[in-house]
Amino acid sequence: MITIHCTFSSVRLLTVSSTHLYSIILLFSFAIFLLTAWPVCGSANDLEASHVQVAQKDLQQYQSVRRFITDNWKQLVRSHANLLDALADPKFPRPPDEPWRLYISHRESPPAVRAELGKSLDPAVLEQVNILQLPASQHIRIEAITAHGLLYLPYPYVVPGGRFNEMYGWDSYFIQIGLLRDGMIELAQSMTDNFVYEIEHYGMVLNANRTYYLTRSQPPFLTAMILGTYAHTGDEKWLRDTLAAIDTYYDYWTTGLHRVPGLALSRYHDLGQGPAPEVVASERDAAGRTHYDRVKDYYRTHEVTRYEESLYYDAGADTLTALFYLGDRAMRESGFDPSNRFGPFSVDIIRHAPVCLNSLLYRMEREAARIHDLVGQEAIAASWRDRAAARRDLINRTMWDAEAGLYFDYQFAQRRSSSYVFATTFYPLWVGLATEKQARQVAENLDLLEAPGGLLTSTTTSGSQWDAPYGWAPLQMIAVQGLRRYGFHTEANRLARKFLDLVAKEFHEHGIIVEKYDVVRQESDLADGLRFGYDANEIGFGWTNAVFSELLAELEESGGEE
Repeated sequence: MITIHCTFSSVRLLTVSSTHLYSIILLFSFAIFLLTAWPVCGSANDLEASHVQVAQKDLQQYQSVRRFITDNWKQLVRSHANLLDALADPKFPRPPDEPWRLYISHRESPPAVRAELGKSLDPAVLEQVNILQLPASQHIRIEAITAHGLLYLPYPYVVPGGRFNEMYGWDSYFIQIGLLRDGMIELAQSMTDNFVYEIEHYGMVLNANRTYYLTRSQPPFLTAMILGTYAHTGDEKWLRDTLAAIDTYYDYWTTGLHRVPGLALSRYHDLGQGPAPEVVASERDAAGRTHYDRVKDYYRTHEVTRYEESLYYDAGADTLTALFYLGDRAMRESGFDPSNRFGPFSVDIIRHAPVCLNSLLYRMEREAARIHDLVGQEAIAASWRDRAAARRDLINRTMWDAEAGLYFDYQFAQRRSSSYVFATTFYPLWVGLATEKQARQVAENLDLLEAPGGLLTSTTTSGSQWDAPYGWAPLQMIAVQGLRRYGFHTEANRLARKFLDLVAKEFHEHGIIVEKYDVVRQESDLADGLRFGYDANEIGFGWTNAVFSELLAELEESGGEE
């Protein structure tokens, strides 16, 4: 008898007769053919010399998903050559008798943009496009734009997929990781160049390049994308050319409405007013009710204790207040739209300093220091490191709960941390600001959020997509990499396997990769549980593609053992 060992999601022991050895050798050879970079399963005597990372079945399933992802990037690319594809907006369908609307910055010339587009587009196609110029003070007058459209970007980019047919803020960071993993360096750099362009022409990295997103950004990953690009190009002049954009974008997050009053921390805060246009236009249920209609139903029938309800809902008039819409917009800038993390519908977010945002700004400060070092500006680099150290200390003082062993958001008006368990507790580990002791305590609490299919977004089931029982690709990667950074490889590998298994299972059952998953039921069908926001599970899907590829590669590199 011959014993063969293979390990991945669990240790498997197969005992076979020698008469079947030839068949097994053929099967293992086929697995090697699929991915020659992965070690094959060996005999028990060879196990220590050659760690086996995946079972043959898992190898084939994962690699078919990887091939699909690599091939699928081109379906998500938007450029001047397929401008009509980019102009289409499922959230705001275009009446068939109207031209497509393409908005440009007040700093651009309509004839010059039209001439640039004409290099890639047939004149008959270009005739269908109406190029409109934004006013110089777009943040003040954005509410006056009723005919929404695409915002011009000069370089190709990748969209998430489904109803999200534009270049998004934090999605693009994860997408870029996937592009770099697949060797698509030029496209990855174009994504970064578009963000620099957005800062120069629209004032910030945008939530996405549509006119109704002109008043807000999304979680900041600019410097990470710059360094990700530079690592593959080594272009110091290009790196130096990004410095002004870094300063401008950092100021966006650390001054004005985004700065926490009286505290050197930051918060999410949209620059617009009133209902978010895309919500009114597209986030409707089968009965035609918008997200805001369902929110009012909730306030009528539920008692709210986590914040003062009257701030956000006028019960006498049965209306949502101006402050509600301000909080709702800020919640959308956070990317976590919606959840109950900052009270029902997260509208109290404007009175919190989020652990995720401030961890990302710590990372931005550290990365800005590195960029200035790379271009020979050591004194400026030192000032960035000082900012990072001050933010690290403040985060650990205000957002760390030693008794709970978790990081929480900070309610600065009441000078206390939240107690809402959320997957953003892993951000301080991911960016490296936690101490070894703090990281160990967070790791010991992993069971609060770990589910059969990966990491839960929170421990609360609220009917919102950024709460239980749902899990999202970017949070899986952040948690796994955060755990791995502090040496918790067993936990990281286990969590990675769970999510990889779930994505692969659903891909082989349905032939698609989606935006989010029910990590408790281990399914991609979510509609029955979603009551707020939009109930679709979009297909594509940019950041899931990228995170699957990254987690798989890291798992292989780590040995994949529990």
